[in-house]
Amino acid sequence: MTHPIELTIEEPLPGAYVWQLLETDDQGTHPRVLRTAFEPAESYELALSSGQRALQSEIRHRTPPGAS
Repeated sequence: MTHPIELTIEEPLPGAYVWQLLETDDQGTHPRVLRTAFEPAESYELALSSGQRALQSEIRHRTPPGAS
């Protein structure tokens, strides 16, 4: 079974948005950082778009060949 992955966006400094992918256990607790942005984005929307691409990449990486 795979564990849930959550995409979060934080603004540690005004105008600097950073995405993270957090992986949790089967109950959705004990999150650990799976991936994070290399550098902050200038807007929430840009960070969200980059984070979504990273999430899709992670999903493709975890999907067995031939599975749809």
